[in-house]
Amino acid sequence: MLNRKIEPNIIDAVDFNLELKPCNRFTLDNGVPVYAIDAGAQDVVMVEFVFYAGNWYEDKNIVAATTNFLLKNGTKNKTAFAINEHFELYGAYLNRSCYNETATLTLHTLAKHLPKLLPVLAEIISESVFPEEELAIYKQNQKQRLEVNLKKCDFVANRLIDEYLFGFHHPYGKYTSTVDYDQLNREEVAKFYEQFYANGKCMLFVAGKLPADIQEQLNHVFGNLPLNKQTLPEKSYTLQPAIEKKYNILNDKEGVQGAIRIARPFPNRQDPDFVKAQVLNNIFGGFFGSRLMSNIREDKGYTYGIHSYIQNHIHDCAWMISTEAGRDVCAATIEETYKEMAILRDELIEEDELDLVKNYMIGSILGDLDGPFQIIARWKSYVLNGLDESYFYKSVDTIKSITADELQVLAKKYLNPEEFYELVVV
Repeated sequence: MLNRKIEPNIIDAVDFNLELKPCNRFTLDNGVPVYAIDAGAQDVVMVEFVFYAGNWYEDKNIVAATTNFLLKNGTKNKTAFAINEHFELYGAYLNRSCYNETATLTLHTLAKHLPKLLPVLAEIISESVFPEEELAIYKQNQKQRLEVNLKKCDFVANRLIDEYLFGFHHPYGKYTSTVDYDQLNREEVAKFYEQFYANGKCMLFVAGKLPADIQEQLNHVFGNLPLNKQTLPEKSYTLQPAIEKKYNILNDKEGVQGAIRIARPFPNRQDPDFVKAQVLNNIFGGFFGSRLMSNIREDKGYTYGIHSYIQNHIHDCAWMISTEAGRDVCAATIEETYKEMAILRDELIEEDELDLVKNYMIGSILGDLDGPFQIIARWKSYVLNGLDESYFYKSVDTIKSITADELQVLAKKYLNPEEFYELVVV
């Protein structure tokens, strides 16, 4: 019996031996690769199709996002209402999301309902029809939502900082307007769907307490679809960052708060500096106990929260600082941010602070490994970025072993104010 009078031993997270659960791999008859994690105590399963159908592949703005959104709004045999009612009948949830390079269809359900739900998912992938009335409703709703969001300083700031970093004609930098929705037609959506979904390139991720015949179920329903038969079109984009580095945008004359974005281009996950920079980023502004939070929130009281992060794009990335502050202290907030950069360049990080961040990061990884859905999400990130499980162990080793001297070298390399774009929207 546990003796509660004796306090348990406290073990630092960095002393844990982390292991990434191996991912089972198999291929459907049509060449679709499947990555599977069989784990968990509950009979819940996630089935996620990842299509190379993001805005990277569209020839006209918002076609990719519109196609993805309308996938479940009608097929040859089912209306949007019938589709939604079918999934609700079994207590399942079907979601879709569109990103820069990829787009997803994600099903969460009890394992016992897979035979009833997978065929409908296959029907959505192969027989969506995009009714004109559904497209019209979508366009109207999106235009109204956009008009509301454009009144928000943080929304405008998020749009503009990406444009400054990557260029408006780059997939990472472009954004939508009401004109884009007005000019969108059903034929463009249907054409994109036929190329990148019905006959597209994709991969499949499944996780949860999987039934013993999961491979047979997936192959029976999806193995005969005409997927992964065609090569993706070659798409390349040139970065066209803005010439000016500092911008002040007036969005609301009566606003009392400004949205601040400070960002610079940064290499992607393939670069050897990426994981090391994540450690530096956490010290700088990556968690609640960071230097930016301690200074600008706790000490100065300029904001409720300020965060820095490194984007997780496949091709080009950025190092971003994001906050909203009082209109009268935006300039001071930016000044203090640059002061914290200077301290990291000029002074070594103390051992106690570095140990705290290392334990925080290892603890976060432990949390990310708690459950099959979290594990498969990590595997998906590795697969899409062309990495393997060795990246996980190298990352853990880097976090545990990195020194203050190495972090100072990184700070001198990347945390230079003249290399950052600076935007304030009030």
